[in-house]
Amino acid sequence: QVLLVESGGGMVQAGGSLRLSCVCSGFNFSMYAMGWFRQAPGKEREFVSAIGWNGAFARYADSVQGRFIILRDNGMKSVYLHMNSLKVEDKAIYYCAADRSIYPVTAETEYDYWGQGTQVTVSS
Repeated sequence: QVLLVESGGGMVQAGGSLRLSCVCSGFNFSMYAMGWFRQAPGKEREFVSAIGWNGAFARYADSVQGRFIILRDNGMKSVYLHMNSLKVEDKAIYYCAADRSIYPVTAETEYDYWGQGTQVTVSS
């Protein structure tokens, strides 16, 4: 059974930081690119960041470039999203996703497996 379980969401004030984690099982984690997406209330889900199979390549949405960092630990079958300098507009449900293409991609449709999401709320 494939599982992607996100954690680390919560409420934080603008300017603060959070670290999201996604622990995976049921597939060959080290051979998959991993991504983070988010969906704000009333909006479509959007790409946030992605990382290649060995962590050497990463991509970021323009809106989070320079503030968020994506990392992975293949031994722990986990991917992380370090979110710094959070803004009110970062409020959303954050989803972890796995893509068997091994290199990071931004298109939601390329991803094969998804987690249930974790809520991030940023107050002003």
